[in-house]
Amino acid sequence: MSLLIFVIRRLIYTVPLLVCAVTVIFILVHSAPGNPIDYIIGEAGADSELVARLRAEMGLDQPLPIQLWRYVLQVLSGNLGYSLVSSAPVLDLILERFPATLLLMASQYTLSAIIGVLLGVLAARRPNSPLDTALTFLSLTSFSLPIFWLGQMMILAFGYHLDWFPIQGMSNLREGYTGWRYALDVAYHMVLPVVTLTIFNLGLIMRLTRASMLQVVGQDFVKVAYAKGHSERTVLLHHALRNALLPVVTVVGLEIPGLIAGAVLAETVFAWPGLGRLTFDAITARDYPLLMGMFIFISFFVIVANLLVDLIYGLLDPRIRYQ
Repeated sequence: MSLLIFVIRRLIYTVPLLVCAVTVIFILVHSAPGNPIDYIIGEAGADSELVARLRAEMGLDQPLPIQLWRYVLQVLSGNLGYSLVSSAPVLDLILERFPATLLLMASQYTLSAIIGVLLGVLAARRPNSPLDTALTFLSLTSFSLPIFWLGQMMILAFGYHLDWFPIQGMSNLREGYTGWRYALDVAYHMVLPVVTLTIFNLGLIMRLTRASMLQVVGQDFVKVAYAKGHSERTVLLHHALRNALLPVVTVVGLEIPGLIAGAVLAETVFAWPGLGRLTFDAITARDYPLLMGMFIFISFFVIVANLLVDLIYGLLDPRIRYQ
């Protein structure tokens, strides 16, 4: 029951938090230079009467406080509005692109976590050894590489020169695959963007796991486990790692906004039809409702992710109570 009450309270707290997020996002978006009317009309221009009519239809002729009030009420009712460019519901556009981003992010998130934790444990197993030095250099290098540059290098090396993998899109539209062939084709197109994001993210996880493991292996309960005759593998994986993962889970959970920002860059480089590409197009077109809807959706996603991180704490450490 205490866990249920904890979840309900956290979900209730999301309402004022989302209102604050909507307000900040609205002000930032409308403070940016440019407007959607210029994008819609284009370079040809139009007379002042047409511009005034478009502004009235889009609600841009009202003062910003009134626009903000209307938008907050609209969002609280579950309506994110309509795209100014495509005239389609913002929520429908987001939900249409969300599966592609979720597939990409879940794949690289899983690979980054598994590989980063394993390499971090290997590095902490023999501190200051040649293996530890090599893994430390690898982690610092991977974390320092910009995603857009790394993605372009992947395209040049494995897509252009070696011609091993496709460089753009989510599937081969010419072939029109279905069923398992379509799934394999999507997996084939995922290789380069997933590898790019995995290389960028596993460095941080590796360093955090190594530092946390070095703190845990010197504690008394680990020494007791060794004294009982347990093997080194059992002590590291079943005793030390479970306690060392708590700070790793914390930082990885807080890195979710950064992962989404990385998805924007990766999806733009690889022309992946997900939320990142949709955000880039909305910024280019100054599509206010779509851009704000994307930020609100990402904010809610981050709030839910942090709630899941808090719940994972209880699984990793039974001493944590939600009272």
